[in-house]
Amino acid sequence: MRFVFYTHSIVSDWNHGNAHFQRGIMRELVARGHRALALEPADGWSRSHLLTEQGPFAIERFRKDFPELVPVTYDASFDHEAWIADADVVIVHEWTDPDLVARIGRAKVNGGNFTLLFHDTHHRAVSAAESISALRLEPFDGVLVFGEALRESYLRAGWGKRAFTWHEAADDRLFRPHPDIEALSDLVWIGNWGDDERSAEIQQFLVEPARELGLSGTVHGVRYPAEARAALAEAGLRHEGWIANADVPKTFAEHRVTVHIPRRPYREHLPGIPTIRMFEALACGIPLVSAPWSDVEGLFRPGKDFLFARDGAEMRQHLSDALHDAALAKALAAAGLESILARHTCRHRADELFNILTACGNLRAIDGTPAREAAA
Repeated sequence: MRFVFYTHSIVSDWNHGNAHFQRGIMRELVARGHRALALEPADGWSRSHLLTEQGPFAIERFRKDFPELVPVTYDASFDHEAWIADADVVIVHEWTDPDLVARIGRAKVNGGNFTLLFHDTHHRAVSAAESISALRLEPFDGVLVFGEALRESYLRAGWGKRAFTWHEAADDRLFRPHPDIEALSDLVWIGNWGDDERSAEIQQFLVEPARELGLSGTVHGVRYPAEARAALAEAGLRHEGWIANADVPKTFAEHRVTVHIPRRPYREHLPGIPTIRMFEALACGIPLVSAPWSDVEGLFRPGKDFLFARDGAEMRQHLSDALHDAALAKALAAAGLESILARHTCRHRADELFNILTACGNLRAIDGTPAREAAA
């Protein structure tokens, strides 16, 4: 089958975590013998920032790390209709320009013989509903959303014909343990600043516990203001900026524990949706302590796969326990990895995607893992 993915960027993951899952799904499809093409704007925000900060080297890194992925950039003169004419499946990400979303929908109405899906991995449906309600989703065969709470929002609003819960997951071809690497540092956190969406949480669940425990450690991520970098340095944490996603597994292996700090809009309005870094960290077999979020869908086994910290004091205690109790750390790492391999890899999500395509009437799709679906 031929899949076309409209992405904000597949090449750049600069402040753009959506690229992680899209890459993983495309790699899985290619490994199964399908064709997968990624279309992205030539002047996309993430790609432009990556090139400004890292230069052409970053593009070469992408090609080296993901040789099976085929990115194509488009501009105002691009013939979208020609590029999707022979597709079996077109998946349009939520970051796509609204006018282009409408144009792709018209191509479907005007004889497009492909299954057309809209993919939402953001909180705008609840935090800025007008931006989603303005989209022309009527021609789309279905909507893929990364959590049940978001699916329910689409159904209540009547956006799209159908809505399917399709969680993100780890590309376990990339994210895996590296037992040959010795962990010489205590704590690592990989996450972008996120403006006001988690600035207080970073202070409470990362900076203060690290300072109080005297931990060594590293923080990777972009858009940290000067005062945030100063706070990290005062706590004994090195801020090392952007990291290529392909380097993340070995970086996890060099540290003894990590943390998960979700953004406030997800925690407050979209329960059941962790960040993709949680899937990736557990896939790498590193003990993890999480700031609060509600696992209402039962994705994991809290207390076994990872430890929940309700506040800064609990975070400090759990980090100390994971760093000083070797048996606990080993058990957490093993259980977290077990849950990922059992339920949350891109192989699982590809199976779910084929099941969704079958439900949407795509005769070339095969049966897969059942996915929750309801008519809008």
